[in-house]
Amino acid sequence: MAEYERPAGTGRLLMGVTWAVLLLGLWLWSREASSAVRGDSAPATGDMAAVGRPPDAELPPVSQPLTQSGPRRVDIPVIRVQAPVVARGLDAHGAIEPPPFGQPGAVGWYAAGVKPGAAGTALLVGHVDTRTGPGVFYKLSSLRPGAAVRVVRDDGRVAEFTVEDVQVLPRNGCDARQAYGPRQPGRAELRLITCGGTYDRASHAYSANVVVSAYLTGSRS
Repeated sequence: MAEYERPAGTGRLLMGVTWAVLLLGLWLWSREASSAVRGDSAPATGDMAAVGRPPDAELPPVSQPLTQSGPRRVDIPVIRVQAPVVARGLDAHGAIEPPPFGQPGAVGWYAAGVKPGAAGTALLVGHVDTRTGPGVFYKLSSLRPGAAVRVVRDDGRVAEFTVEDVQVLPRNGCDARQAYGPRQPGRAELRLITCGGTYDRASHAYSANVVVSAYLTGSRS
């Protein structure tokens, strides 16, 4: 995720540093259940710092997981996101690859992990900004519990998720199990992740990640 008009070449370094915090969670928990605004104006870091979930919030019941099928598109109506999903892996440094800068409107899916709608925690990542303006997840931190997230799958079904909380977690010292592991065994869960906190020009990195947690509450053709 590059700052506006950032010199060429810094984006890859920035992404490798920013997404490195994901690796422990990706390795340990991606299959367990099956067996941002510019950085300098993003929300402050802290558990549930963006919004969290009120104690008395009533959210829909959990739906049974779907069969295995890859994602094609993600729709988040409340923040006007309708984006193609591209499969991503890990780069040479062991960090998850973000969507290519040549596809600023795309969302990346960690393809070695869980498929959205299947049991476990599927991971979708997107840029908060690009070299020229806002990224696909520019408004991710503004989501609230109860917001709908829909994933169109290769099998023609739409997996319907409901947001249960939003966290802004520091890049250093983050509890990977809390951030990226399944909240409840057997559920189909989704994490939407982008950069947050402040952007440090010296290290070319944001200080935090915005992590939106959602769970499957329905599906349709």
